[in-house]
Amino acid sequence: MTSESLHPVPAPARRTVVAAVGTAGLAVALTACGSDNKSSDSNSGSGASASASSGGTGGGDNAAAGNAGGTVLAKTTDIPEGGGKVFESQGVVVTQPTAGTYKAFSSKCTHQGCAVKGIADNVITCPCHNSQFSATDGSVKKGPATQPLAAANITVDGDSIKLA
Repeated sequence: MTSESLHPVPAPARRTVVAAVGTAGLAVALTACGSDNKSSDSNSGSGASASASSGGTGGGDNAAAGNAGGTVLAKTTDIPEGGGKVFESQGVVVTQPTAGTYKAFSSKCTHQGCAVKGIADNVITCPCHNSQFSATDGSVKKGPATQPLAAANITVDGDSIKLA
């Protein structure tokens, strides 16, 4: 045996190890809390959704004449009157509260963030806790949600509904 083997190799102090682990944990937490680039759900819905008549005689707050841009979501015939359709990948629900009038809202329930699913009789329903929202303006019709669905911008161009 040599004299070197009798002397232990100095290990990092406990304080150093705890500080390093804490710093790494903080870095992970801050990374997870980074920007998600989603719009705020604090919009009240006034004036933020578009309504338009498929016949071209109507118009809404943001009905776009000449705005050909945007992702085509559906044909106007795909959205039933008094009902609607959820577009999960785009995070929106499009409704037709009255003939020829189309509205769009976030599909994220303001109660706990579940995706809304059912739209019937001008009511949008969240399956998680049965919150209900108006298909006309996104307002809460029945809780536990207390905030309206955030309005989304759409345009109607001929028979196409586009996400603005």
